[in-house]
Amino acid sequence: MICVLLPVLAAGGYLWGIAANQYGSTVGFAVRTEQMRSSLDILGGLSALAGGASSSSDMDILYKFIQSQEMVAAVDRRVDLRALWSPPYPHDPVFGLDPKVRIEGLTDYWNRMVDLAYDPATGLMEITVRAFTAADAQRIANALFDESARRINALSDIAREDATRYARTELETAKTRLKSTREAMTAFRMKSRIVDPKADIQGKMGLLNSLQAQMAQALIDLDLLRENTKAGDLRITQAERRIALIRKRMEEERDRFSATGKGPSGESYATLVASFERLAADQDFAERAYTSALAAYDMALSQAQQQSRYLAAYIRPTLADDPEYPRRSMLLNMLSAFLLLGWAVATLIFYSVRDRR
Repeated sequence: MICVLLPVLAAGGYLWGIAANQYGSTVGFAVRTEQMRSSLDILGGLSALAGGASSSSDMDILYKFIQSQEMVAAVDRRVDLRALWSPPYPHDPVFGLDPKVRIEGLTDYWNRMVDLAYDPATGLMEITVRAFTAADAQRIANALFDESARRINALSDIAREDATRYARTELETAKTRLKSTREAMTAFRMKSRIVDPKADIQGKMGLLNSLQAQMAQALIDLDLLRENTKAGDLRITQAERRIALIRKRMEEERDRFSATGKGPSGESYATLVASFERLAADQDFAERAYTSALAAYDMALSQAQQQSRYLAAYIRPTLADDPEYPRRSMLLNMLSAFLLLGWAVATLIFYSVRDRR
């Protein structure tokens, strides 16, 4: 009587006599992600692997966010939750909300009045919001849906920025490297007064080949003069002088390519060529890296702009006709079962202890 019947009767009297009726508004939604193929996606299916967070993980984030204090504060600023949930108080202190409650208490009460059902397998979430009028329940559900959509949009913006930030950083690095290599090449050309050492060397080699041909022809002419003229002929002397001058010129040209030979800037050709080849290799690598970084940035930017993530409602916030809450029969049956079970356990323990004595 004392442990079970009287508490059940008191609870029944409270539920049917004092507890205020509650109306429910149901809203169901899911996160949809649509990604179109970009014309820049020359790598085939790679873009499908490089998207942002999946819709499933977005729903996991949203599930936690809906139960958070931040969500409660955002909805409270829009609809004034204390004004909507406090009318039954203090007449109904169990189901009503104290209007003086702070945000922590409001968050606890929110989690009592907002029921979430989330299926990770399908990515669908269904929420039932309760209030003491049908219109208030629908207002809260609409505010909850709007704040959830706003959070998904914020997550989409973050994902878009994350997708392009790394590519943009790589592009800036490649651009700086290319600029540095081009400036170094310009400084080398100004210092050496040679645009392309390889072309300059080819010109020098052409001159040396020409001198060698002239030397061969001069030797032939000298041999002919010695066979057809007498010793001491002036033409023989001139031919010998010409050969000596050509030989001297050839030696000077060959000296330019030695370790001690000097180019237009005073440095040896070997040093100039080594410096030019190093700068040319650096510039070629920088140009290739810049081209690759620019293509990656364009692809990342295109993918980020074409990727659409939004909150799709498959059930818009409903407007109830009848109060379905609190579920008086279910609450009373649960209370009766727990009280009866508790009384039975206590009775068994009492008799067990008494029998031991």
